[in-house]
Amino acid sequence: MKICVCGIAEINEGKHNLKDPRLDQADKLVEAQKKTYAQVDVIGSDNTLEADAILSHRDCYPDLILKDLEFVETRLGRDPQETERAVLNKIKARLENEESVFKAGLTAEELQAIAAHGFHTNKPIAIAESSDLAEPETLLIRAVKESGYISFLTVGGKENRAWLIRNGTTAWEAAGAIHSDIQKGFIRAEIISFADFIGAGGETLAKRAGKQRLETKQYVMQDYDLTNFRFNK
Repeated sequence: MKICVCGIAEINEGKHNLKDPRLDQADKLVEAQKKTYAQVDVIGSDNTLEADAILSHRDCYPDLILKDLEFVETRLGRDPQETERAVLNKIKARLENEESVFKAGLTAEELQAIAAHGFHTNKPIAIAESSDLAEPETLLIRAVKESGYISFLTVGGKENRAWLIRNGTTAWEAAGAIHSDIQKGFIRAEIISFADFIGAGGETLAKRAGKQRLETKQYVMQDYDLTNFRFNK
């Protein structure tokens, strides 16, 4: 996942660990050789079009809006076809109200009409206030969450690890986040909810309490599900 950071000098470009305290909790309950946080790639403000999401200081947000508004006005001045014009006018009204393209409520057909264009604000945007800047790690975690991403956990043995996935990802798709071979040979997913895992005091105790479930490919992953994939090797 790529997060474009605008106007927040406290967060440098490059790879960043998402230091979610829930992984720290899991690591205390299950012995493993190492602990691996989920990661994101932070890119600079000149690369907004490449980003999956934007984390912007409040003072920089109007600049993002203005870039898209200038593009829309330029495009409208070139007399586009009626369908595109209608969508651009809808976007213009939203931008003039300081709303992002992402939140304009465009239908699939409307998005198709402007598919050839890149908009800076057509992606989730998390806004940071000046008071937030002392906690850059927390800001990144919030940006990921507000962008519609969650994590699942694998624990024990070599590694306790958090894996980043989009909200709505199925168990079969989540298996592919680890390795394509696991996805191809998927049989079932052994799932313990994070609340049950913590409440029981660990993986073994949760299993003894009957908290582990067997789920199929279609199961929709929940945030911080403790997961073990059964698969044909």
